[in-house]
Amino acid sequence: MIALIQRVRKADVSVENEVIGKIEQGLLVFLGVEKGDTEAKAKRLCEKLLAYRVFSDADDKMNLNVQQVNGELLVVSQFTLAADTNSGTRPSFSTAATPADANHLYEHFVGLCQQKEITTATGRFAADMQVSLVNDGPVTFWLQV
Repeated sequence: MIALIQRVRKADVSVENEVIGKIEQGLLVFLGVEKGDTEAKAKRLCEKLLAYRVFSDADDKMNLNVQQVNGELLVVSQFTLAADTNSGTRPSFSTAATPADANHLYEHFVGLCQQKEITTATGRFAADMQVSLVNDGPVTFWLQV
């Protein structure tokens, strides 16, 4: 399971010109699900994400996590993160989970985040989405479990 995270000042996701998810300061999380991913991996990734220290403290060091700054999450499914790009000039998605499995784990991951009492907005699984953001830094990390 993969999370590409970006520290943002604000972000939103729209479907058919309607904003369906929106956050202020926090993390924009693009979530990719691969074959073999499980609910246990989703839990580990959620725990890692929420503990990951990417926000600045009083000394301008990245020592604070999203919860410590009262930040929010915007979780957007992105199957292209599971692409195999090792050969050729066209990505292969043979390593991506099936849509049914990916949707289940995406929803499970979102639920885990919400259980941790952090404001969690979402995109819409398998929709054509437009994502807008103000990246803070920019700060972007790739987390994988």
